[in-house]
Amino acid sequence: MNILITSAGRRVSLVRSFQKELKKFFPESKVFASDSTPKLSAACQIADHYFEVPRLNEDLYFEEFISLCQQHNIKLIIPTIDTELLQLAQNKVRLEEKGVSVVISSIDFITKCRDKRSIHSFFETKGLRVAKEYGKDNYSLPMFIKPYDGSRSVDTYVINKKSELTDYHFENEKLMFLEYLDHNEFTEFTCDLYYDKNNKLKCAVPRKRLEVRDGEVYKALTQNNILVKYIRQHLLHIDGAVGCITAQFFLHNNDESKIYAIEINPRFGGGFPLSYLAGANFPKWIIEEYLLENNIEDKFNSWESDLLMIRYDDEILVHGYKG
Repeated sequence: MNILITSAGRRVSLVRSFQKELKKFFPESKVFASDSTPKLSAACQIADHYFEVPRLNEDLYFEEFISLCQQHNIKLIIPTIDTELLQLAQNKVRLEEKGVSVVISSIDFITKCRDKRSIHSFFETKGLRVAKEYGKDNYSLPMFIKPYDGSRSVDTYVINKKSELTDYHFENEKLMFLEYLDHNEFTEFTCDLYYDKNNKLKCAVPRKRLEVRDGEVYKALTQNNILVKYIRQHLLHIDGAVGCITAQFFLHNNDESKIYAIEINPRFGGGFPLSYLAGANFPKWIIEEYLLENNIEDKFNSWESDLLMIRYDDEILVHGYKG
């Protein structure tokens, strides 16, 4: 009953959480990690075992990937980065035919999430408010610019004055001109949502983003606030949503009726370890659902509110490394 965490990179805490929970059910089972450069991946170094996989854009990626899963008796795959989600979803049936389950949302839902315009339309169908998108010849300042298919805060801009706009902003068709939500008026939350195999929401944990570095949260606080009720009301069921889903919202500091839905990533987010340590045990529920075939009850009251996480840099030492 080995588990594989793909593109593990720096996700040491995620690997450790699955190791801890897996041992409770299957003491002899292992948590593997994969990466294109596993010897330089901290998460691969602390996993029970790791293996190297080709880069996603290489022709034989999935043939080799499936072969490696069979060699190492992998029964369950946990994806972690946006770029691999669609290919894993497209090959889900092939993997299942080899006895390997993947905790992955549907192709349709992943495709929506990868396109910020599509996910805005999705939010609106669910009755959620989204930031207004301006035309590039008819906008208001200040505004926020981001690519419709971006991640990790790459290529994002806050524009306060017209002089800050360049030809690049107008000519790049991927860039969206959006209503600016002032951080002095709104607080940003990333919410870890757990959806079972039937696409039903079982848990929601809002994490207040206090400090972000390179697109990943470094200081955060769990808060059992209006967002839990709001998400249950509007997103209790999402066609195609499975496992850990991270959704971003902006909540007005003085008016709880003003909530803006920003985006969804259908995977584990970098800040998930806070939710896990607060008691939202997604790794355990995944093991129960996918390896033990148990149903998951509602877990909305299973976690600790007002828990602060402060991250710091640590070292992983590899002795005898030859490169």
